[in-house]
Amino acid sequence: MFLMDASTKNNEINAYVTGFGATKRVVIYDNTIQKMTSQETLFVFGHESGHYVLNHVRDGFFFFHCGIADRFVCSVPPASRHAGSVGDSAGSLRPADWAALAVLLLILEGIMFLSSPLINGHSRMQEHAADIFGLELIHGIVPNSSQVAAHAFQALGEIDLADPNPPAFITFWMYSHPPLADRLVFAHSYDPWGTHRQPKIHKGQK
Repeated sequence: MFLMDASTKNNEINAYVTGFGATKRVVIYDNTIQKMTSQETLFVFGHESGHYVLNHVRDGFFFFHCGIADRFVCSVPPASRHAGSVGDSAGSLRPADWAALAVLLLILEGIMFLSSPLINGHSRMQEHAADIFGLELIHGIVPNSSQVAAHAFQALGEIDLADPNPPAFITFWMYSHPPLADRLVFAHSYDPWGTHRQPKIHKGQK
């Protein structure tokens, strides 16, 4: 785990996982430790540990870049047709010309925009799984762990000025994380131990 000296640049509360193989690591902003309690920071670390253990960086990388490759392949035929038609009419642009690259990039950008719900939806699934991992990880270690996690989300929203309840369409199209209000409610309500059910990730945990 690495501590980032982020307070010299911003007031943001944040932590993340990055790297592959031996370089994979959890990074926590010093703002997080300064502005949250030690128990809330432990939940944040638990959440990021979920990304680490569940290989979300690897999975997200392949999901995103396989999608990029698919979109690129889909972009080439219409870009070539458009470049060819412009070249035929104007006599100045052919698919082999460098200027055709602008057409390709424009079409690719449009396809990426239209695929945003798929990419962000995958990201929200990973974030939700990491929330579950963190909640299960601190259960039995931190007293009132659900309340601690919920308060961590509240502090995150207040300090980072996040919109707790964005419109459903904006969430669907643009949000890589579930809305904070939803995460807070889930943290309060997730209690498989009290209902004699198996935890979703740490099977057999009591």
